Amino acid sequence: MKVPFYGHVRQYHNIKAEIDANMQEVLESGQYVMGPMLDKFEKELAAYHGMKHAIGVNSGTDALWLAFMALGIGPGDECITTTNTFFATAEAIWIAGATAVFVDSDAVTNNIDPSKIEAAITEKTKMIVPVHLYGQCADMKAIRKIADKHKLYVIEDNAQAIGAHGDGFKVGELSDGVCTSFIIQKNLGTFGDGGALVTNNTDLDREVRRMRNHGSLKRSVHSYGFNSRLDDLHAGILSAKLKHIDEFSDLRRKWAARFTAGLAGAKSITLPSETPGYRHVFHLYVIETKQPEHRDPLLDFLLKNGVDAKCHYPIAIHQQEGYPWGKQARIAGPIPNSERNAACCISMPMFPELTEEEVDYCVAKLLEWEKSLD
Repeated sequence: MKVPFYGHVRQYHNIKAEIDANMQEVLESGQYVMGPMLDKFEKELAAYHGMKHAIGVNSGTDALWLAFMALGIGPGDECITTTNTFFATAEAIWIAGATAVFVDSDAVTNNIDPSKIEAAITEKTKMIVPVHLYGQCADMKAIRKIADKHKLYVIEDNAQAIGAHGDGFKVGELSDGVCTSFIIQKNLGTFGDGGALVTNNTDLDREVRRMRNHGSLKRSVHSYGFNSRLDDLHAGILSAKLKHIDEFSDLRRKWAARFTAGLAGAKSITLPSETPGYRHVFHLYVIETKQPEHRDPLLDFLLKNGVDAKCHYPIAIHQQEGYPWGKQARIAGPIPNSERNAACCISMPMFPELTEEEVDYCVAKLLEWEKSLD
């Protein structure tokens, strides 16, 4: 059996009529950029989050750095974040001209550890950027408390957890804004790239709208800005999918539960954990080998046996050669949990359109590999 990592085509065929109808509407309208479909989707996305504004942009990365710059983040400022995430989180801080300050992650959730944040704060700190990794919210109550104490902005990197919530809080409720990505592999993904900022801050909304369109809120009137617009074809695809996002999340949770039940007796791997009271939407189902030297052999075994597993993220950001070091990055204390996660992580296939047979096959291969260690 071959088990793919992504289910894009399966999902398209399942809701093809809805997606095709929206794309046809856009094509027939003749308005492909900043048109009515984008406006419609932005309103739907804001409503889904229970927030006032949503601004579609070119990518999740753009959503981050545009939000940072709109809040005045720039050279000389520091933004505290985590290092076991996709490179774009720190990259966006760098694009804004600020310094990324890395703190360790929680050993169980792999999200940023709030207990490490306060010690990293200096007179230059302006923002905390938590990442809701793999589909589970960070501890936003603790983060908001720290931010309020030190008068810091909070921008959530929610590229992986649309539809998730914490114990008594929703994504976006305890921050200045939420940035999300719509690249195809995300829980809400278009056929290409895209992103959005969702916020209750009307000033932030206005500034990002201005900057995404060459500094313009009125035709032919421009100031400092950029070109970062979500086009209407992508908005139409996303509008069709957004109606199903909770259904998709429920299926992801179903397959995650089946993985976890099947692997309950495994001794050589650690399974993902859902914090009590939280809703984990499993953008990724990430296991960890208990021994770093086992990760690559297990990954090779899975691939040779038809399971298209991957690693997210095998090189922590502070270990990447391509990050601009010096004044633009600082590591605040040891980060053993993030380094362990990077060295041991394997992402199993996880998408709504999986089948019971595919999940069970993946489980069987993991257990077969473990038995071979005896």
